[in-house]
Amino acid sequence: MISGNLIQDEARHLRASRADTVRLALLLTYVTLGWMTIEGAASLLLGWASKSLLLEAFGIDSVIELFSAAVLLWRLRVEANGVATSEYVDQVERRAARLIGYSLYGLVAYILLNSSYGLFIAKRITDTHESVWGILIGAVAKIGMPILAGCKLKVAARLNSRALRADAVESITCGYLSIVLMIGLAATRLLDWWWLDSVAALALIPFITKEARSATSGEPCCGYDDLSSRASFCDESQTAK
Repeated sequence: MISGNLIQDEARHLRASRADTVRLALLLTYVTLGWMTIEGAASLLLGWASKSLLLEAFGIDSVIELFSAAVLLWRLRVEANGVATSEYVDQVERRAARLIGYSLYGLVAYILLNSSYGLFIAKRITDTHESVWGILIGAVAKIGMPILAGCKLKVAARLNSRALRADAVESITCGYLSIVLMIGLAATRLLDWWWLDSVAALALIPFITKEARSATSGEPCCGYDDLSSRASFCDESQTAK
């Protein structure tokens, strides 16, 4: 009888712990939704105003991350409501990862077409007046995205969630893209080379392709351990509970 009670207590503890982790994942998802809405809108508006393919691509990647977070929010809410079987949750995760991956391949095609058009047909010239704001957007993403991604990876490991890992990879790539964005915009502004913006945009393709392949195959991306080490505060918040 005592042994049975201990087993029931342990089961209740595990359910409560997972429920807390799901709530933390939801919080991270809401943060992502807000962040990507602001970042995407600002990048796209500045990109269109300045004819910067780099900023446009960064903004479209933010929109894709927004889509990823929205799909993840649906998946987490299903589990939080306690109405989903594990098989259904797994099915949702696989479907979400594939959709995210295919969207990223679309972004690669967009960059290739626009870079080629800007380099060989229209000779697209970037107005560098908005470059300072674009560099600021990149700097904020470079600081914040690795922290957010690391926290997501910690929580994804607890939930054994491929969907949350794929969403974390989105944040990892956003951090990488922000570096390319800052360097490309700064160099275009300082050197005044009209073709540099389009060439720098092509440098985004390896990062985005790797992310797309990871999302569609379900395999984890590189950089997890390093980024996870930056999210110790996630463990501390769970311990406090």
